[in-house]
Amino acid sequence: MSRELLPGVTGVLVLADGTVLQGIGVGAVGEAVGEVCFNTAMTGYQEILTDPSYMAQIVAFTFPHVGNVGTNIEDIEQMSGSAETAARGAIFRDLPTKPANWRADADLETWMSRRGVIGLAGVDTRALTRSIREHGMPHGVIAHDPEGKFDLDALVAKAKAWSGLEGLDLAKDASCLQPFTYDEGLWDWNGGYAKPGEAKYEVVVVDYGVKRNILRALTSVGAHVTVVPAKTTAEEILARNPDGVLLSNGPGDPAATGEYAVPEIRKLVDSGKPVFGICLGHQMLSLALGAKTKKMDQGHHGANHPVKDLTTGKVEIVSMNHGFTVDRDSLPEPVVETHVSLFDGTNAGLALKDKPVFSIQHHPEASPGPTDSLYLFERFAGFMDKAK
Repeated sequence: MSRELLPGVTGVLVLADGTVLQGIGVGAVGEAVGEVCFNTAMTGYQEILTDPSYMAQIVAFTFPHVGNVGTNIEDIEQMSGSAETAARGAIFRDLPTKPANWRADADLETWMSRRGVIGLAGVDTRALTRSIREHGMPHGVIAHDPEGKFDLDALVAKAKAWSGLEGLDLAKDASCLQPFTYDEGLWDWNGGYAKPGEAKYEVVVVDYGVKRNILRALTSVGAHVTVVPAKTTAEEILARNPDGVLLSNGPGDPAATGEYAVPEIRKLVDSGKPVFGICLGHQMLSLALGAKTKKMDQGHHGANHPVKDLTTGKVEIVSMNHGFTVDRDSLPEPVVETHVSLFDGTNAGLALKDKPVFSIQHHPEASPGPTDSLYLFERFAGFMDKAK
């Protein structure tokens, strides 16, 4: 963490407090500013780096060995765009290894270079993780220069000047530009992504930065999926006469995106249509129902988080990715808490007592992560069956 560069350094992470982590640059050359978080998943790094929920963030991987499964064109989670609308940077303990997997079509470093993701390897990710746990997610600049030339004072100033995620509406940039339909199903071992059968439901997905596997999970329970931009009005959505509406995951501050999204979500709730919110969609649904959200110190990022479903009493291991949370003490009647994080007791799900409306903070579609929570898509389908 010295401010004096060591010989052979080609990459740095510079934090707003002046801390400098030195190592070996990986992937794209350049610099990027963002919020530094850590992810505890042991696999799925390509899915993590292409999740739009990580927009304006730099991800430090706590698992030390990354790269062994390579990358491929099938496991990209965002629908379109580059690193500008997903993770800006990646931090590794060791240099990414060469791939040894039958699905790989490129190694991680080559893929990062093509995609524009700046990486840093050879740093003490354990020390960085401990710092984030104790002091919160810092603002930082990750930089890669093969010549090892860095203006550290300028990078510190850039990290200090960054406004941070609070107050930022990033969903508008992560969202699609026009409506489209999606018809790919969940991945099946040795068969690839399935083609779904005959559709039983019409579902509109409001895209705040949706992941592909959410759409796949929907088609796999019988949905014909239409994805619409984040600023689509409730009137435009209801004009499609959907059987249900899904509010997707996405990046940024839910209160900022909620400036235009929350009034439309209230109308969708009032319509009586089944509504299912995930991650950012969960947070904005809570705002529409009268609750509050707040920024977390270190957030939840990983594929091994325990969550209890209070409606069944079961504990699930789930995939998490959020830096804001619903204030559970602000939940008004007739909202009930349905899921809770067993790590820190924060809210992980809610539902309305009198309407087919529910949401969860974690990612039931996984990718990466366990599939313990895929039943929530069946629950959504059950609401749509009852509403017909």
